[in-house]
Amino acid sequence: MALDGCGYFCKYVLFIFNLIFAVVGLAFLGLGLWLRFSENTRGIFQIEALNSSAFVMIVTVLIILGSVMLIVVMFGDYGACGEKICALQVFSTLVSILAIAEFVVGVLAWSQRQEIGLSIAEFYTSLYALYVKGGGDPAIGVTLMFIQGALHCCGITGMSVIEVAQKTCPEPDGFFEHIKMDSCPVVIATIFDSKATLVMWLFIGTGVLLIIAVICSVTLTKKICMTVSSPQYIILTQSTPALANPQPPQHQLISTYPNPDQDPVVFPPLSLVTVPAAQT
Repeated sequence: MALDGCGYFCKYVLFIFNLIFAVVGLAFLGLGLWLRFSENTRGIFQIEALNSSAFVMIVTVLIILGSVMLIVVMFGDYGACGEKICALQVFSTLVSILAIAEFVVGVLAWSQRQEIGLSIAEFYTSLYALYVKGGGDPAIGVTLMFIQGALHCCGITGMSVIEVAQKTCPEPDGFFEHIKMDSCPVVIATIFDSKATLVMWLFIGTGVLLIIAVICSVTLTKKICMTVSSPQYIILTQSTPALANPQPPQHQLISTYPNPDQDPVVFPPLSLVTVPAAQT
């Protein structure tokens, strides 16, 4: 018995979910490893005074989160594509933990929005200083371009005349932005404080998507269990071949004994007894 329509729908939903999860996980892990082992940033992790800085903490979170996401994708793809119940159960457990973490982080991001905004601004300042000091590391430059493009800000000062990392800044929208743009640390601190509610709902929405993936995984697991436990039927047709070992006729019944050396004894067929019909 194969999967029904609901089972195949959940299977394809899990495949698409794992594909997106794999891309995001690889991006997080790649960026975290680059920032951790790059020549320009490797020395930060060797200084004990900076081990508790926002830069070190965020890089560590990127590496751990990317690794966990790839592990989740591995179990999810193996369980969905191979229809493995054990792998789907592990996938459901891991995704449930991530969903709970998304809800907790969303609430904390809203309640601690000022502290988190300052920490992210400190992280950006550290990246900017490393980019300037290292002569323009490509990975750090891509990260700065992504942050500045999303927030539409330019460096520490925002002034095109004295801004060192002008190459990473987005294109100005008007005449005055060719002279002065918003400073990124100020924008990061203020926008996180003002958009804390939106950030919270973003985390909660991501948690809801993870819950949907868990529901699809549990549904697919039940469908596979139903398929495995269903009885298998063999359809017999009129062209069924004859038995391989046919029974011998009645007049050749042979009695065998436990001793294989003794000759078998053949019993002759019994004669029919004529029974007279009753007289009326």
